[in-house]
Amino acid sequence: MGGPEIERLIHLLSRLPGFGPRSARRAALALLKQPQSKMLPLATALTQAATLVKVCSNCGNLDSLDPCSLCCDPKRNAEQICVVETVGDLWAIEKANIYKGLYQVLGGALSPLAGLRPENLNTKSLFDKLERGEVKEVILALSATVEGVTTQHWLYEQLLPWQIKVTRLSQGIPMGGSLEMLDEGTLTAALTTRRPA
Repeated sequence: MGGPEIERLIHLLSRLPGFGPRSARRAALALLKQPQSKMLPLATALTQAATLVKVCSNCGNLDSLDPCSLCCDPKRNAEQICVVETVGDLWAIEKANIYKGLYQVLGGALSPLAGLRPENLNTKSLFDKLERGEVKEVILALSATVEGVTTQHWLYEQLLPWQIKVTRLSQGIPMGGSLEMLDEGTLTAALTTRRPA
């Protein structure tokens, strides 16, 4: 095969989600065949993203702004917070274009085996907003996995003292399903038919 530079490129691509050794080789070949139009723009975009993108201190989203563009958008409903596990879940809901409130990205779900405990979840800014009386509804949009359901129950218990409306996604979320993998129609149905948690 190629030299060490090509092997390193294939190795790094194969470590990305959804890429195995075979798809990494195909991607590397496509990039190497057109370095000026594909590889160099990708390298520039990767460098800029690595340098400029940061975690929003308000919600946990990824953006070049802090607070992020969603948190700064005056058209968003600040009285509604949709709690998700990952930024990928946030992006999936945004792509469905049905929800116009704000978000809280937990950074995962409770999992003793993975070492994720309540203190590891990104909840401080959510509780701060609740303390200030800014929030009227919290939507628990967590995956239908054991960890997601466990996190949902734990979070519901934490939200009880504020006596606010707490809802969860409804139909269409299969057991063990990840929000990030659902189609826009299913996400739209789950958000619009949400029910009390």
